[in-house]
Amino acid sequence: MSSGVRFSEDYEGHDDFATLRANTYRLQGAGGPSALIPFNQRHVPVGTRFSYSSAETQMLGLVLTRAAGRPVAQYLEEKIWQPMGAEADATWLIDNAGQEATFGGLNAVLRDWARLALLLAHDGHWRGRQLIPASWVLEATTVGDDQPHLKPGVATPIFGYDYQTWILPTTRRMFLLWGVRGQRIFVHPEYKLVMVNTSVQKTSHDLPALEEMAALWFAAVRWHAASAG
Repeated sequence: MSSGVRFSEDYEGHDDFATLRANTYRLQGAGGPSALIPFNQRHVPVGTRFSYSSAETQMLGLVLTRAAGRPVAQYLEEKIWQPMGAEADATWLIDNAGQEATFGGLNAVLRDWARLALLLAHDGHWRGRQLIPASWVLEATTVGDDQPHLKPGVATPIFGYDYQTWILPTTRRMFLLWGVRGQRIFVHPEYKLVMVNTSVQKTSHDLPALEEMAALWFAAVRWHAASAG
């Protein structure tokens, strides 16, 4: 989220995100790489400023499709979904080129989201198998000193950011997967504690809802710490 490419994302229906959405899962464009052509102006040097952009996640999906030689959904199924014992099929919105909208649109049942959260809480280890390299999960959820623009309090007034994860401003490693309408997955790797919320907010900027979920999460963390101590 620091490519420096200009991209507006406020979810009000008239921003660049609306264009990306139209070009992908709303099926109003050809899809594939062409969906990203409108976003081609760099306004700050790469790696210097955090700027949340769904276009960058869509680009990652295109790169992964080519690198893996198969659709992202199939790759996810083979590498994570089936090995972690998901109880239900998931679905993924696609564009007119058959490319997944990797910036969103992945639909799964609550318990399978919890399984994914627990997989991350165990740094990619699941019932005797290392499904994701632990070193990669650690790198993905820890902001390095060489990326000061991504640290909590710098990237945003509260949160930091790393590989598609929001980093909480805490001494112990904690991170968050955050959907635009209130879908949230909190993860505490040290305590192997997770919390999943799939409720839908009326707006994308529902601060009281976020504060309520954060309060519940940190209460659970304190309770766990007290119980363990």
